[in-house]
Amino acid sequence: MAAPITTRGEEPQDAAALRSAMVHALRERGAIVSEPVAAAMTAVPRHLFVPERPPAEAYDADNALPVKHDARGAATSTVSAPCIHATMLEQAGIEPGMRVLEIGSGGYNAALLAELVGDGGRVVSADIDPDIVRRARDLLEATGYDRVEVVEADAEHGVPDGAPYDRIIVTAGAWNIPPAWIRQLTENGRLVVPLRLKGLTRVVAFDRVGETLVGRDYRLAAFVPMQGAGAHSERLVPLDEGVMLCVDDEALKFDVEELRAALRGPRVERWSGAAFDLPDELELFLMTGSPRTALLHADEKLIRQGRFAPSAAGWVPALIADGGIAYRVKRTNEETGGFETGVFAHGPAAETLAERYVELLRRWAHRHRRHGAARIRYLPGGVDAPAEAEEPSGGLIPKRHGVVEVTWS
Repeated sequence: MAAPITTRGEEPQDAAALRSAMVHALRERGAIVSEPVAAAMTAVPRHLFVPERPPAEAYDADNALPVKHDARGAATSTVSAPCIHATMLEQAGIEPGMRVLEIGSGGYNAALLAELVGDGGRVVSADIDPDIVRRARDLLEATGYDRVEVVEADAEHGVPDGAPYDRIIVTAGAWNIPPAWIRQLTENGRLVVPLRLKGLTRVVAFDRVGETLVGRDYRLAAFVPMQGAGAHSERLVPLDEGVMLCVDDEALKFDVEELRAALRGPRVERWSGAAFDLPDELELFLMTGSPRTALLHADEKLIRQGRFAPSAAGWVPALIADGGIAYRVKRTNEETGGFETGVFAHGPAAETLAERYVELLRRWAHRHRRHGAARIRYLPGGVDAPAEAEEPSGGLIPKRHGVVEVTWS
């Protein structure tokens, strides 16, 4: 185990109780399922890694705590919520004696990793920001976890000096999977990464199988974006005042003026007869069920005016084809268990577009309506990807160094 916490005697009297309550809450919701993860999160004094915040905030299971912002006020480094730490540690399956690389440093997660690998293991924590490196190093030293190696490095290149690693855990939103991450894993190693998939983020636990990565588990989460050579931003395309598309696929071509005219025109409304539930799974299916999808957003004013459905207040999956656009909506329907999915479609071929979208909704409801139905693989450049079917049940998502393949069971 890690060295004793040298500052433990100075912590507030309620810190241990708050920590115990946090662990209990995470067990109750299923974020913690193993004794090693429970023991690590009980041992590490999270409040000492966010000294700017009161302990009650530090031990809130759902509270992510930003520690640095850019000039526009956007968070560039954050200590994730305890529920996210617990989920990713369970996905990683870390055992005593392992060598672990953490990409994206804050100190707290590295301390948890040190608890899990024990005295016989090794933890390397890397960050591109020298301020964050210094902060993490100082906090780990002050709390007795000075065996963790904190290094300044660009995530795109990993940390070759400590390789190979049994586990690589990425704590920033990654659009890409660099070749270095695969090279630096052991033959049976595991990568846990918040991966951007057509504008969505899912934390995927990948096992290395030869030169490919095979997903064994995925979870919903949100992270600050990767910096450095691996940074990437999806295209944000204004369609009209208060209306925006988030487009990840450069191959998706459309005429902005044509779509603007379509959205200002009449709409077709169609209903699927299928239940609306498990929205995170449905959203992933819709974005990977067709190559012609992007995320649509409309502001609250337009929704109050009735020009858009409430689903457009978030980033809702939209199907774009034939000069038109269709997106998912819902309505109350007790026969489907509470809510029913449907479609609003605009454009000269709105009827056909609506039917295509409704078919996607029905396909998901009848074949894939459960947690974990997606199968995610990463195929690096040089590994042959399967041909896209004419009517795909999944998707091939191109990345800088390879392809993510999503299929549905």
